[in-house]
Amino acid sequence: MNTKLTLTIDKSVIEQAKTYAEEQGRSLSAVVENYLKAITKKQDNAIKEEELSPIVKSLRGTFKMPADFDYKEELNKIREERYQKYINDEN
Repeated sequence: MNTKLTLTIDKSVIEQAKTYAEEQGRSLSAVVENYLKAITKKQDNAIKEEELSPIVKSLRGTFKMPADFDYKEELNKIREERYQKYINDEN
């Protein structure tokens, strides 16, 4: 649900923001909304970071995934292996 918000901002900032929004092919409201989402998401991530145990925090970043890794493809391989095992066990 969208709600109207009134802001008091310096006129030159508003003009620059309108120009930016137009260049991006978006409304100024959409730009402001996305900015607010981004900064509140950072806060949410910071809170979640605090909730991690020290062990999990220490493991973070220890595994480097290959650039061409396709998790969907890997998931399908695992499913196929399980399905084949299931079929072989029934025979």
